[in-house]
Amino acid sequence: MNKRKQKWIAALVIMLAVIVAGCNGTKNKEEATQNTESAKKWAKIEKAGTLKVATPGTLYPTSFHDKKTNELTGYVVDTMNEVGKRLNLKVEYSEIGADGMFAAVNNGQVDITASDVEITKSREQKFDFSEPIKYSFGSMIVRKSDQSGIHSLKDLKGKKSAGAATTVYMDISKKYGAEPVIYDNVTNDQYLSDVANGRTDVILNDYYLQKMTVEAMPEIPVMIPEIYYKPTSIGLVMKKNDTELKAKVDEQLSAMQKDGTLTKLSEKYFGGADVSKKTDVKITEEIKVD
Repeated sequence: MNKRKQKWIAALVIMLAVIVAGCNGTKNKEEATQNTESAKKWAKIEKAGTLKVATPGTLYPTSFHDKKTNELTGYVVDTMNEVGKRLNLKVEYSEIGADGMFAAVNNGQVDITASDVEITKSREQKFDFSEPIKYSFGSMIVRKSDQSGIHSLKDLKGKKSAGAATTVYMDISKKYGAEPVIYDNVTNDQYLSDVANGRTDVILNDYYLQKMTVEAMPEIPVMIPEIYYKPTSIGLVMKKNDTELKAKVDEQLSAMQKDGTLTKLSEKYFGGADVSKKTDVKITEEIKVD
């Protein structure tokens, strides 16, 4: 190899090293800025003594109002209250529907969304999630009289599927050819009654939520067929790169998992079932949705 070529290669190596160093420097600077902003936000929360949390308030048994006291309660609400207590913070709720909760986190209206939000790869690119507080899988609610003509996910084609616009379950409905019927932040009895009277045909959602809802309203002639799909994990939602808040929340959730608090809360709201642990239910339909 001649000296001229050796010098050219050496120069190229140096240039590449400078570029890589520059990229790493930029990345490190961005991370440092994000960490600083995250620390400032946590300091602001601590000073105010309040965690601002979005929750639907209409989703039994996760986030709902007690019929006797009208108090906001439920599995994720009590979980969030316990996290706040352990962090010495008051939890202040804003009741927001599923389609508005993500925006509320992003625009700073709230610090956390506490609902039945599934952790997915696409969502993790846009938001930070806590450690899972609930494990489940997908099911569906149909009419009791004729099962809405649905015996597999393929039978969703042409059926009217009720739900919120931005949920994974509505994505699954559309994937299998169902016609979306979009609801805002309505109560479960509205959903179930519309299936029973034929306004809609099916509701795809989390099994445990649907099981508790159907059992709570036996007067409405609907059922859950043994069509189970897509194991899920549920977490609390925070703004992307909100690392300090996430670390504080995860620390408390980990302690609550170890000391049995999450198990007790789960058994209270899910009829004795422990949704804080992974389920071993037999999945009858294989499906993949990001």
